[in-house]
Amino acid sequence: MPIEFDQYLGFLAFAIILVIGFWLMIFLTAFAIPYWITGTLLEKRKMKKEAKKLEQEKANNA
Repeated sequence: MPIEFDQYLGFLAFAIILVIGFWLMIFLTAFAIPYWITGTLLEKRKMKKEAKKLEQEKANNA
């Protein structure tokens, strides 16, 4: 029994969604997650530096 056209379209849609999902997972694990982690660490470092600077100014004014 040959495959019908609507079955072929269904399989094609499934295959495309599967491939898009695969490459999205590759992108997220390779680029996005390290980007978010690096940004978070840099932001924490910046906040600590600002807090230390404010603390020194407070100590100098007192």
